[in-house]
Amino acid sequence: MKKLTHIDRAGKATMVDVGDKSLTQREAVAVGSVYMKNETLGLITSNHIAKGNVFETARLAGIMAAKSTCSLIPLCHQLNLTSVAVDFRADRKNSKVDIEAKAKCMGQTGVEMEALTAVSVAALTIYDMCKAVDKGMIISDIKLMEKRGGKSGEWKRERSG
Repeated sequence: MKKLTHIDRAGKATMVDVGDKSLTQREAVAVGSVYMKNETLGLITSNHIAKGNVFETARLAGIMAAKSTCSLIPLCHQLNLTSVAVDFRADRKNSKVDIEAKAKCMGQTGVEMEALTAVSVAALTIYDMCKAVDKGMIISDIKLMEKRGGKSGEWKRERSG
């Protein structure tokens, strides 16, 4: 059985020492969704939200958040990210915005938390920019889809449906 790596034998929180690990190319992809009224989605896609361009603001917020992950989440390592991309897809049928973030680095530890943080903050930014017209939005389904690199190699979530 695997054990938690951020807890030492005495039960104290500890940052994992990655100093002896080899540098490898690390990549991670995370996704999430923001469900909203169809009218809200229309305002976003037609760029009629009073606070400005929702997708571009959320894209910048997600990228900035990925770069700040080590300041937001205790015990995360500071990484020299080589790339962060945040993309959006308006799903009119299900009245939602799907978010995907990809993070990359050459490092000694993975970038899963950076990709997940980018999606989370992009979703929160969409909510913030649109809450004046739709307080009932739901942020949902934030999850890691795949990761590559390091000792554990490649992992992919099985896609359902």
